[in-house]
Amino acid sequence: MPFLESFLLVLHLIVAAVVCGLVLLQHGKGADMGAAFGSGSSGSLFGAAGSANFLSRTTAILAAVFFVSSLGLTYLGTMHTGPRDIMQQGTPDVPAATKSAEPAKPAPASVPVPGSTPAPASEAPKQAGEVPK
Repeated sequence: MPFLESFLLVLHLIVAAVVCGLVLLQHGKGADMGAAFGSGSSGSLFGAAGSANFLSRTTAILAAVFFVSSLGLTYLGTMHTGPRDIMQQGTPDVPAATKSAEPAKPAPASVPVPGSTPAPASEAPKQAGEVPK
């Protein structure tokens, strides 16, 4: 699918540029195509009457291709279910603290080391995960 989306995007951009060019080449009401090239209407690029038909038909066909490629790109863009870039990802889902079937075991009491002074009685031994005050 990424290849198809890239191909449609390139086709879409090329068709858009060509349609812009064709619209700019077309003449308005009462203007001659040959005037754009510096000559009379009989010496125009596509002939005396052929320019209006060729340019208008080509523009209409390319406009239809442009609309179809727009619809195709829209359809392919809505088919993506997950986020496409880092800004759409947000924060990952972090599961809550896992509960185990066993109750938490108390931390082992500190064993006095010979030659050291014992801790004062006012300070109780810290439990695992306890925040000091």
